Amino acid sequence: MNKKLLEIAADLVQAQAANARMSGEELEAALMRTYNTLLKMQQAEQEGKSIDSGVAPVEKAEESAPQLPEPAKSIQRNKVVCLECGAEFKQLTANHLRSHQLTPREYKRKWGFPLKQPLTAKNLTASRSKSAKERGLPVKLKEYIEKRSREKASQASKTPAVAAAPSRRPRKKPAAE
Repeated sequence: MNKKLLEIAADLVQAQAANARMSGEELEAALMRTYNTLLKMQQAEQEGKSIDSGVAPVEKAEESAPQLPEPAKSIQRNKVVCLECGAEFKQLTANHLRSHQLTPREYKRKWGFPLKQPLTAKNLTASRSKSAKERGLPVKLKEYIEKRSREKASQASKTPAVAAAPSRRPRKKPAAE
């Protein structure tokens, strides 16, 4: 191996890792991709060809993110696959998405999810729904909403439609002695 290229690749990946959290696998994949790209550039330069000349890399780097046919398939029965890095979770948290400089709302927009779509595995969503129904939350929520709307309606009927502005009298200046 050309030690100089490896050192350059290591420096580049080190700088990249300083700006973003990367797992060991991600570091390894980034190092391999960077080294292969530098090697490809060096070989193209020596042969006087363009970079896209079809020079095969020495070693193919493993892809850190699996290729999914469509984003909707990233939410599976027992796991959710992060489309940014390929990591698998039961739930994509805001904390994890922050490592990609995204909020959950930005992530959903970027990958085409409905904004109300939970970023949780289907089993987890189902178990939470079942638990909420067992505790009577849907019924309690419906009752609360009806009660609240009745209160607002009664408040609106008690206050006059047009409130008259209070009359203002000019203040009298105290008499100077």
